[in-house]
Parts: sequence; structure tokens; C-alpha cells
Amino acid sequence: MIQIKEQDIPPGYYEKLMVVENYLKEIPIEIGLLELIRLRVSQLNKCAYCVDMHHKELRNTGETELRLASLCVWQETPYFNEKERLILQFTEELTILKDHSIGQSLLDNLGRFFTKNEICQLTLAIAQINTWTRLMRAFSFTPGNYQVKNHHQ
Repeated sequence: MIQIKEQDIPPGYYEKLMVVENYLKEIPIEIGLLELIRLRVSQLNKCAYCVDMHHKELRNTGETELRLASLCVWQETPYFNEKERLILQFTEELTILKDHSIGQSLLDNLGRFFTKNEICQLTLAIAQINTWTRLMRAFSFTPGNYQVKNHHQ
């Protein structure tokens, strides 16, 4: 039986992914919004390790338990503002791929809150967490042990 553990990951593997992570740390998008994206993708992709991580990161940014608990049903709640709702819709469309492109109206609505560059950066952030969730699921990383490094405060 093949089981890949963290120590089995080839040298340089994470370092290549961290190039993108370090780029995302420099973009002008609030960390709370990025972490909201990351947690929603983690939920959609059923990655327990990433759900644990990004739930803790969001708590560290000051996110409320009500919004954290309601993220999986964000469409049904009044707890998310229009900007957040649009980015959550965009996040879901890029994570649950369908047989059509992202609608122009969604892009136009995102353009009310974000520049073209920021939409490109958000797209990369969504793609990156989709990569991480797939890796963590493939490698069966155990959730629960992640510790926040108070870098958001």
C-alpha cells in the first residue's frame, strides 16, 4: 500500500509552491478576504487539513464565529457584504468547474470592487488554494495540528 507522508515529499516541492505564496503575500488584497477564499475552497474540496488551517487563520484575523460557521451557506445569510459575496461566487465558479467560462456579468461586478490586476491576483489565489487542497487530500495530511504564527496582527 502506497502512502505518502510529509517526509516523502521531494526536495524543492514546497519551495516552488511557496514562490506563489510569497507573491500572494505582497498583493493589495486584505488578508481576511484571502483567508475567506481559502477556507471556502477548502470546504468545497473537502480538505480537512486546510479547513482547520484557514479556520484558525481567519479566527486570528478577528473573524467572527458566526461568519465562520455560516461560510458553507453564505448565500443563505446576511453576514457577507456585496464584495465578499461576489468573490465567494467567483471562488466557487473557479473551484467547481463547469462546461462554460466565467460569466461576463460576474467579471463586470467584480470590476466594481477590484482592478483587472487584482482580479488576476484573486484568480491566482483561488487556483493556489485549489492546488494545496488537492495535495493535502492526496497525501492524507492529518488535520488539527496547525498552529497560527501571529503574522496577521
